[in-house]
Amino acid sequence: MKIADLFDTSEFEHASLFHPDGEPWQPLNDLKEYMSSLVWPKCPIPTGAPLTETLVLYNGACLPADGLDIIFEDATKAKLKVSKNGRELPGASVLMAGAIFLSKQISLGKGVLVESGALLKGMNIIGDCCEVRQAAYLRGYCLAGKRCVLGHATEIKHSIFLNDAKAGHFAYLGDSILGGNANLGAGTKFANLRFLPGNVSIRVDGKLVDTGRRKLGAILGDGAQTGCNSVTNPGVVMGKHAALLPNTTAKPGFHKAKAILR
Repeated sequence: MKIADLFDTSEFEHASLFHPDGEPWQPLNDLKEYMSSLVWPKCPIPTGAPLTETLVLYNGACLPADGLDIIFEDATKAKLKVSKNGRELPGASVLMAGAIFLSKQISLGKGVLVESGALLKGMNIIGDCCEVRQAAYLRGYCLAGKRCVLGHATEIKHSIFLNDAKAGHFAYLGDSILGGNANLGAGTKFANLRFLPGNVSIRVDGKLVDTGRRKLGAILGDGAQTGCNSVTNPGVVMGKHAALLPNTTAKPGFHKAKAILR
């Protein structure tokens, strides 16, 4: 149950956050310090109120969308296109009117789409070609790699998305990690706090392991997925390509690669 067994971080921009021999929750222990230590570029995005007009983020500046041609296709497939007078603005990101930014410590990559009603506060890093969909609520210390979906009416706090991870619809992720190409079915909820006092412990090979964390959601290895309306108890670790079936609650513990949780 080591990080190297769950994730391939070779193409993840923030791979230094992951220690290959560390326990699966180690990146969460280090996330705040890691993000706080970064040099944040000057953020040109207006903050403190909903955007009154759609803006295009290009070469470090925010441009009014008026007069620009925008093709609102799938950003995760690099099909979001912005052009001016017939000339494409490569890598331009689009911030739709009604999106709300409450912090200057927000980093958006190239080709990102932030839809109306999304709210971002605190430190957030969103990689290239991501979609932050309508009514997404990013509560801070959210770190997403490339081509991720932070979905409609989805609440995310203190969590990591590796490249191509997707939480598309009505999800909650707190203190959690999604591996590369992991996918959450609509309505998935990752509980991250026990009813009883004390740290979250998980069962591995019949023994309880104290994670040392009061809050711990779910950790999904590369290619793992959940079905619609599924729930994980605090401290669920799913191996690569494991699956949690729809309308199912996963018990705390380590579930091996390709396991089917019924």
